[in-house]
Amino acid sequence: MILVLKSGTSSDQLEELCVWLRRFGVQTNPIIGSEMSVVGLVGDTSVIDIDQVRQHEIVERVMKVQEPYKRANRRFHPDDTIVEVGGVAIGGPDIVLIAGPCSVESEEQIAGIARQVQSSGAKLLRGGAFKPRSSPYAFQGLKAEGLLYLSHAREQTGLPLVSEITNVSQIEMFEAYVDIFQVGTRNMQNFELLKQLGQTRKPVLLKRGFMNTIDELLMSAEYIMSGGNDKVILCERGIRTFETATRNTLDVSAVPVLKRRSHLPVIVDPSHAAGDAWLVDPLSKAAIAAGADGLIIEVHNDPSRALSDGQQSLTPAAFDALVPELRRVAEAVGRRI
Repeated sequence: MILVLKSGTSSDQLEELCVWLRRFGVQTNPIIGSEMSVVGLVGDTSVIDIDQVRQHEIVERVMKVQEPYKRANRRFHPDDTIVEVGGVAIGGPDIVLIAGPCSVESEEQIAGIARQVQSSGAKLLRGGAFKPRSSPYAFQGLKAEGLLYLSHAREQTGLPLVSEITNVSQIEMFEAYVDIFQVGTRNMQNFELLKQLGQTRKPVLLKRGFMNTIDELLMSAEYIMSGGNDKVILCERGIRTFETATRNTLDVSAVPVLKRRSHLPVIVDPSHAAGDAWLVDPLSKAAIAAGADGLIIEVHNDPSRALSDGQQSLTPAAFDALVPELRRVAEAVGRRI
């Protein structure tokens, strides 16, 4: 249930209303927006007399929320959420580029790529240290050593770090090294991990599972937000369909749907959706045109020798050539990079 408040409501009046509502055993979440102020109720609202609420002097109208996700719901939070990390705002007017290799392979490699993508316009550095792979024989990442190399690259460039966490036991380690927790497609419904990330206060980049619906993605975001961490960034990274021409099928329509249903920022991963480097260009442009708040792109110094996902990785030179084209698309839709 969401209560839309009348303009001019004072903080004392708001607090009085919330105290009264909490008597019914629900949680109150006041959100003061630029154009609208609301109080979101979470819990069993069936015990509340809606007519009595409507008659309250500061309540303009009452809306029932049918969707099971509340905190991630656009109705619950009418204004866009902007997630800030290291001076970078994700979800604002600027489209944010996140770039780096699928896997950290050496200290020299990640430091070199970090400098190159930064000079091209990337605002955050991505790199995998713990790599969940389909094959148990594939490269699994450098683990803690990889996180250390990432932190050294951040020291040299100032780029905030995004890296994938795969297990609850890694949270303390990631807290020390990483600026944004990335939850990969295979862990989107690892609810124990999501609940624990809800107890942290660092942003979480939540990737859509390749077999999951949009509503299921938003429910996973709800797990994190219900723990008190509202710094969630949604990521569309392609879903599994009958089509075999691409690694996955990029669901471009998910971007405007998510922006309509949720207030959380939405970014797109064209690399994993495409599976081929040549497709990253058009898919990135399509994502920006559809309203994405950012892109996370794999960039490797030598894709042919990459230990993971080399086929879909751009070279630093290719990334550098792509960014000016992305800027033109962003300008065409009233955004900037």
